[in-house]
Amino acid sequence: MGRYVALGDSYSAGPLIPTTDLAGGCARSDHNYPSLVADAVNARKLVDVTCSGADTRDLTGVQRTFGDARIPPQLRAVTADTDLVTLGIGGNDLGLFSTLVSTCTRLRASDPQGSPCARELAARGPDLDAAVTTISRRVAASLLAIRAKAPRAKVLLVGYLRLAPEHGTCVGLPLAAGDYAEGRRISRTLDTALKTAARRTGTTFVDMYAASRGHDICARDPWVNGSVNDRQKALAYHPFASGMRADARAVVAALRR
Repeated sequence: MGRYVALGDSYSAGPLIPTTDLAGGCARSDHNYPSLVADAVNARKLVDVTCSGADTRDLTGVQRTFGDARIPPQLRAVTADTDLVTLGIGGNDLGLFSTLVSTCTRLRASDPQGSPCARELAARGPDLDAAVTTISRRVAASLLAIRAKAPRAKVLLVGYLRLAPEHGTCVGLPLAAGDYAEGRRISRTLDTALKTAARRTGTTFVDMYAASRGHDICARDPWVNGSVNDRQKALAYHPFASGMRADARAVVAALRR
């Protein structure tokens, strides 16, 4: 394997997984899945431009990070001699991720046993369905842009690990009891949007939502951190090192198929 370029947001960057580079504003770990994949496939060169907080617009435009740094468009890293590109993006578009981990958790106090987040989203109208359509279109356009810049590269779209359990509740994911179903719905709809984008562009999709069943926040062996930041393990609601290892295994398996 020659040149490998990794694009994406915090679920690819791995904020607070040791060791994380906080200086540039992207909170990128040297044990994120791009680093692990690069080692596994003996990539001659890894160009990891994943950045926490990124959405599809930051692939072609300048990103302003939490430290007010200005990050160049990620697509600049993709060159004609690139052999492999992984892309993990879409969760930050249109506030989809923040709806689950911010809005839904905030509304819990108003009706702990009910479904306040589901009611809030229903009152807004078909926002979620519209958001999913938009995200799918944006991700598809991003994949086509990658192919235009690196026509010989193998391109993989990497999905998101699941947060909510199939059944039950837990302290680590403080949703109202009735909103766990809404949390699953949000994650599934994002997964569907990414699958659709991959299918429409002929891109290999690495379905981490399916792969992480039984490893949600509430599981005995979670691949994603819960509601509390752990500076030695992971940012709240973000992958642990175990989640990154799972991502890497799935990416490598997809490359070998």
